[in-house]
Amino acid sequence: MKRTLLPVGLAATVAALMTACGGTNQSSQPSSTLTSDRLSGTVIVDGSSTVAPISIAASETFSAENPSVSVAVGTSGSGGGFKKFCVGETDISNASRPIKQSEIETCAASGVEFIEIPVAFDGLAVVVNKENDWAQCVTVEELNTLWNADAEGEITRWSQIRPAFPNEELALFAPGVDSGTFDYFNEAILDEDDIRADFTPSEDDNVIVTGVAGSPGGLGFFGLAFFEENEDILNVLAVDGGDGCVTPSTTTVENGIYKPLARPLFIYVSKDSADRQEVRAFIDFYIENAADLSSSVGYIGLPNSAYTRIAAVWEARETGSRFQDVEPGTPIDDLFGN
Repeated sequence: MKRTLLPVGLAATVAALMTACGGTNQSSQPSSTLTSDRLSGTVIVDGSSTVAPISIAASETFSAENPSVSVAVGTSGSGGGFKKFCVGETDISNASRPIKQSEIETCAASGVEFIEIPVAFDGLAVVVNKENDWAQCVTVEELNTLWNADAEGEITRWSQIRPAFPNEELALFAPGVDSGTFDYFNEAILDEDDIRADFTPSEDDNVIVTGVAGSPGGLGFFGLAFFEENEDILNVLAVDGGDGCVTPSTTTVENGIYKPLARPLFIYVSKDSADRQEVRAFIDFYIENAADLSSSVGYIGLPNSAYTRIAAVWEARETGSRFQDVEPGTPIDDLFGN
């Protein structure tokens, strides 16, 4: 089954999806309103290293107000996080892409129902070495040619991407296969064709930064927020998705013109875990403060109207995924028939 992802930057998209597409199960259980002196326990979070900074910011602020609650945040990648989440080992799974059908089936087999909560927008940055003064923009077609499995061992120099580029040897770095960033890039650029294997993979974005920064012909990709932390040692490429070259930024991601490498970020909450007071209170806090938490670590908050509808989904404990079957770049009119 082909898996597709939701385009970002269209404020109404997330808000409308939360309203137009209800989950499979609902409960009228209200959100927790417990005071901090009554809360205690442990909340276990794992998954995407991209989403982790938001969840860590949430956990630190929440725990400061609720010192008897411990919120542990791991970073095993979106895929690694779902492996734990879908067998009941964690309460919350961070994800930089929607849950896959195979993961939904694993969760179902283990009796794990989940509530899908978008928390922020992000863009993927394609980065090169600081000494690279020949490439300012690449097309989606060129990225496909470069990263497709057919390029393995064949396209090894920049001049093979575009004749105007120098005969500099390529050095490729990318997130590992358990990363949601890897999955999203594969979906958006390769349409889920096989990716070449002769690159240096890592779940740690710092390894990618070090690799690209240390290689004159280096090229890699990861979340925009992480590039912004390292823009003094890396350059970012504009991407031409068919409408001209667009450089990733808060503005271009938010308004939807940086495509197809822009995406929503998620947390997935176990419905069983949501029965626990400390988990309910943490998610209440997370949604209420998601915009500020996201911007504090370099991501882009959703519109207030979206968070209002997301809060309603959470309070109703609506389960299931609303973000599986939407093509990147799909117009809102096509999505909702308006």
